[in-house]
Amino acid sequence: MSQELVKDWMSKEVITIDVDTCCLPKAHRLMTDNNIRRLPVVDKNGRLVGIVTRGDIRGAQPSQATSLSIWELNYLLANLKIADIMTSNPVTVSENSTIGEAADIMLANKVSGLPVLNDAGQLAGIITESDIFRMVVRHEWGAKEPAT
Repeated sequence: MSQELVKDWMSKEVITIDVDTCCLPKAHRLMTDNNIRRLPVVDKNGRLVGIVTRGDIRGAQPSQATSLSIWELNYLLANLKIADIMTSNPVTVSENSTIGEAADIMLANKVSGLPVLNDAGQLAGIITESDIFRMVVRHEWGAKEPAT
């Protein structure tokens, strides 16, 4: 189990958002519609430049105690760029790293998911606590092959 590779357990079909995309509502909608908690942010060349989490979305939304009107709030949110709320230069892991290495990186950085980069430095997937837990459960109960 300690030699399992990230590339065998990561989610390979990753939904991303472009750094130049305006608006927090679009990011929130993408995350909600696809039931995901992390949204890698890429530039026009597809290079990973950041990540937006549900926590980032919540933190960027106004307080219920605001004195702004609904129209003012909608205007502000509609013009809030992804680049303004994302975490730049996110912590990543190589697809050829072991699951143990990925887990150590997550623990050390107090994050629950990592964008996965291939040897060319391009986004290849995402690995989360849930993926690691799935691997542990499969090994514990005898199913050795990774789930797709």
